[in-house]
Order: sequence, then C-alpha cells, then structure tokens
Amino acid sequence: MSSDKQHNPDSRVEGDLRAIQHLRKAVADGKHWYLALLEAIKLWKSPEETYHRRHYRYLIDGEAFDWLLLAERLCGEIKNRIPERERINLLFYDRPPVELTKDEFKKLIGAAKYRAYLNYLYGVLVEEALVSAVIEEIRKERRLAGWEKFDNVLDKAYKRIYGENQQVLLGSFKKEKKYTRRKTVSLSMLNEFTYWLFKYRIKHCDKSRIASDTKKALLHMQRHIALRKTAIS
Repeated sequence: MSSDKQHNPDSRVEGDLRAIQHLRKAVADGKHWYLALLEAIKLWKSPEETYHRRHYRYLIDGEAFDWLLLAERLCGEIKNRIPERERINLLFYDRPPVELTKDEFKKLIGAAKYRAYLNYLYGVLVEEALVSAVIEEIRKERRLAGWEKFDNVLDKAYKRIYGENQQVLLGSFKKEKKYTRRKTVSLSMLNEFTYWLFKYRIKHCDKSRIASDTKKALLHMQRHIALRKTAIS
C-alpha cells in the first residue's frame, strides 16, 4: 500500500487483483479464511478506492492504516465462504476467529502495514477513546456537583484536551487540508480529523501530559472492550 501520488495506478490495481485472487484460491484450497484474508491484506496496494459506488479510504494521511475497513472490503469477495457470525464478530467487534500473537499478525499483514496499523490504533482509536474518557469524567464531575444538565459536554471535553472547541478545531483542520466548509462530514473525513487531532495534541502538549492522556485512553478502551466481550459472550 502506497500513498505516493506518482505511483503507477495500474500496478496498484494489479496488486489488488493479486490480493483478491490469492484470497479466493487460499480459501478454496482449505486455508482458514481469516489467515488468507491477512495474507491478502499484505498484498493489497491501493490506499483508497471506489467500489460499488462506495469510497473506501484505507490509509489516512499516508500513515494510518484502517485494516478492518480493508478486511470488510475483502470479506465481500469470499462472503459465501465465511461463517456469518465470525464475519460479524471480526468487523463489528474486532474479535478474530483465530487468536494470533502480535508477531504472527505482523508477519501475515507485513511489517509496513503493521506500522501503519499502529498509527491508526494510537492516532484514531486511542484518540477517540481519550475524548470518550474525558466526556465520562466531565459527566461524573457534574453528577457529583448535583448538576442535572449535561449539555456542551463534547465541547468541554475538546477544550480540556486540545484547548479549543470542536468546531474551531474542525475549521482549522479543513483549512489546513483545503477542504470545503460543508456542514456534512463523512466517516472517512471524521477519521482523518481524529488523526489530525492526535498530531495536534502531540505537537501542543508536554510529554508528561501526553503520557497521562494516552494511559487514560488505553484504560478506557480496556474497560469497554471487557464490557463488550461480556455482553456478546
């Protein structure tokens, strides 16, 4: 997968076709669909594509790889060969049907994609968890103070983390990326904005604050993952 604009688009398409062909053949030959899927992800080249009138953006800012989005796309190529519950557990709950170590997962998708996946993990998923954790903090503070209203909690969380409210930051993001000031924000743009916020926080906060916020976000993620596993088990 490459974000280089000078990269030959034909070679990307050829790489993507090889990935799909490998996936189909590996599954037909008896390999577990999840392992074949990860091998296909390693072969995939395009950072984004439009397929069946839907735009998929797998690589954010040339750095952060949304591997589950590509997994969703590739699952469609072998949908009839995947148990529905396993597919749903992977794509909606990030629960793979085969337990792999980090090293095994890294080897299957490739070192470059694994590094980009870590960028997505910390730059998008952990950043989202940080905002959610601070929102919970503010609501708890208000409940303890006897407040009955919880309006403007999101903006309060943004100001506490980034020093500005969401709309101001979103405006700065759109201006920097040269996006139009349209009101609607796609999921792809929202993920890019979240990754931009991660970089903004790293740039403007001191190291001790960054470490503290990251720890808070990771603990928040762990709690919610545990609750989610309990709910669907």
